Amino acid sequence: VKHVEKTLFDLRKPVLLGSRLKELPGPGFDHNFCLCSPGELPVERKCARVVHPGTGRVLEVSTTQPGVQFYTSNFLDGTLKGKGGAAYSKHSAFCLETQNWPDAVNQ
Repeated sequence: VKHVEKTLFDLRKPVLLGSRLKELPGPGFDHNFCLCSPGELPVERKCARVVHPGTGRVLEVSTTQPGVQFYTSNFLDGTLKGKGGAAYSKHSAFCLETQNWPDAVNQ
């Protein structure tokens, strides 16, 4: 487990996600962020707040899980079509998946 402070993975304060994705090495985010320490009792905590500047829409996510997986649709290529024929391209969506830490079941 590594601390995110002073890295491109530090999303604790608002950032423009598109700009951050351009700086990030690799295809994008597909990482689990630890929300607590091992052995800590599960309590509900806010783990994400996303604001769409154009519309003012806000998404807030809370969880009792110890981690959140953040994925930025790194492998969509525009061939998948949605409502009204909208093309789903790379980084056109994201997922916030609250969960236990990866491989926790084997530990």
